[in-house]
Amino acid sequence: MWWITLVLGLLLLGVFYVFMTWNFDYWRKRGVPGPKPNLFTGNYPHMYTMKRHASYDLEDIYKKYKSDYDAVGIFGSRSPQLLIVSPELARRVFVSDFRHFHDNEISLMVDEKSDFIFANNPFSLTGELWKQRRADITPGLTMGRIKTVYPVTNEVCLKLSDWINKQIRLGAPDGVNAKDMCLCFTSEMVTDCVLGLSAQSFTDKPTPIMSHIKDLFNQPWTFMLYFVLVSAVPSLRKLVKLRFVPLPVEHFFVDLMQNALDLRRAQLAAGKTFERVDFLDYIIQLANKKQLDTRQLTAHTMTFLLDGFETTATVLSHLLLLLARDEQVQQQLREELQPHLNKQGYIEFEKLQDLPLLDACVQESIRLFPPAFMSNKLCTESIQLSNKNGKDFTVEPGTTIVVPHTCFMLDEKHFPNPQAFQPERFLQPDAAKMYRERGVFMGFGDGPRICLGMRFALAQIKAAVVEVLTKFQVRPNPKTRKDNLYEPTGIITSLEGGIWLDFEPLG
Repeated sequence: MWWITLVLGLLLLGVFYVFMTWNFDYWRKRGVPGPKPNLFTGNYPHMYTMKRHASYDLEDIYKKYKSDYDAVGIFGSRSPQLLIVSPELARRVFVSDFRHFHDNEISLMVDEKSDFIFANNPFSLTGELWKQRRADITPGLTMGRIKTVYPVTNEVCLKLSDWINKQIRLGAPDGVNAKDMCLCFTSEMVTDCVLGLSAQSFTDKPTPIMSHIKDLFNQPWTFMLYFVLVSAVPSLRKLVKLRFVPLPVEHFFVDLMQNALDLRRAQLAAGKTFERVDFLDYIIQLANKKQLDTRQLTAHTMTFLLDGFETTATVLSHLLLLLARDEQVQQQLREELQPHLNKQGYIEFEKLQDLPLLDACVQESIRLFPPAFMSNKLCTESIQLSNKNGKDFTVEPGTTIVVPHTCFMLDEKHFPNPQAFQPERFLQPDAAKMYRERGVFMGFGDGPRICLGMRFALAQIKAAVVEVLTKFQVRPNPKTRKDNLYEPTGIITSLEGGIWLDFEPLG
């Protein structure tokens, strides 16, 4: 009987092998070149071990094919994906051919039953629902409204510098954890600007806000397992949906939203007037106009919160690291900032937007450490594409399109000496726009689905840099690595091992 068991075992293995590899000829049948996929992992060899950041796996493919093709066929486990290796084609995906690539792949993995908050985020919404949500959110993020809450920004900046002075007095040998510091800054800033509440992030007894923010981006192993499983069996996306916002976090923010609304409405009922027409003011107007309940309103508000906490803190911490490594650029930037400080010690909002070296440093930091290292778009309408030295081919609806931003932004063809921090790349007027139009720089995305919170994030980052650099000399702590190696398991691109900085008050 043992041989029957052996034969059945081998038969099952054979069936499993055929199941895992049967569509590996998907791109070959369509005349699209690409690397040979591996069993289980496809073209992401570190999908399971996570010992290497996925951007490096994509970069290996990109370097091999970029000179001869515009796009190549790859596989995430056994799911076919189209990898864009031409920045011109990437630009088309985001802008000129937008209607063919309207949605993000994540939209297939989430719905209101699995995750009400994230399913209602503009990043996840599709078609007309996305268009309507964008129309709802955009008026809340105008430059005029961002300027209105700028005094709050400056108040939080003072809390930041007081906190740094306290850390200097404590004299921690490992320096300051820059990511945690920046997350304190953004949680305090965004919570006040959006909800009119204080997170108490720089005190010894902070509110639970920051811990819940960390829970959003420190996902359990089951989160990564889900992506692995749906790559192997795409049909699972119809049966099992993703929860990005953990249920306790959702409950916390719904309660927080209700508290903010109750407080503001009570203040208004008591006849209190507000000097600032802030985001909460707009949110209340939106709630009244559309008759939204607290949960629906929280889903709208989380667009401001999700986009403003983690990603902004990540960009700010890496910018401080890069300035700490390069004392010459740090001093040059300090010399640009100091003449524009007013009597209160900050730079007026209009002038903050018009400081070329400051803006160049921010853009160069995003180039080296983009929060999103790639975009997974979804083909929503059939389109025929040419492929340089290859054959023309048709992309069918439902196909995942991978745009590897870091491959373009770290390509020496577009940015000589790409691993070096050289802000002068962005000193030419409209340099960021020029690079974006070439498809080689998409720090905030591009086209109709460009990041809604971009201007708010930039204002936060620039104000914080002004505060830190005009009061402190910043140096990297020896604990911080000297290269730009990405953390292998990070959802958002970050330096492996973390960022640890030393601060010294300016004389």
